Amino acid sequence: MSDKPSVLFVCVHNAGRSQMAAGWLRHLAGDTVEVRSAGGAPADQINPAAVEAMREVGIDITDQTPKLLEYETAESSDVIVTMGCGDACPVFPGKRYEDWKLEDPAGKGVDAVRPIRDEIRTRVERLLTELRPTA
Repeated sequence: MSDKPSVLFVCVHNAGRSQMAAGWLRHLAGDTVEVRSAGGAPADQINPAAVEAMREVGIDITDQTPKLLEYETAESSDVIVTMGCGDACPVFPGKRYEDWKLEDPAGKGVDAVRPIRDEIRTRVERLLTELRPTA
């Protein structure tokens, strides 16, 4: 790992889970971690319920847009966290992988997205404690 570890969050549409995870990591880690997110089939926009759920905890993700997962992005990331994309997520030998089984917030209202947001925060905090000794 370089001076600053890079973490890539991947879900199919890069509109909900991966965007919330990236928002949490940017918020909690500041500039100590390079944060990336992408999807195999990016949506047109971020899930509005995810945006609202994050806004409730003081994190603004409205400036983010779903991005297509590029080979180079994955290859240059230190940690790749997949979120329910199964075989749709690429595998790069030698990378640290985590697969977070999280409910998909697509099509759900903000009430249903809040527990997903909170579970993501818990996992991001755990990941950050693992990264910090090397950061």
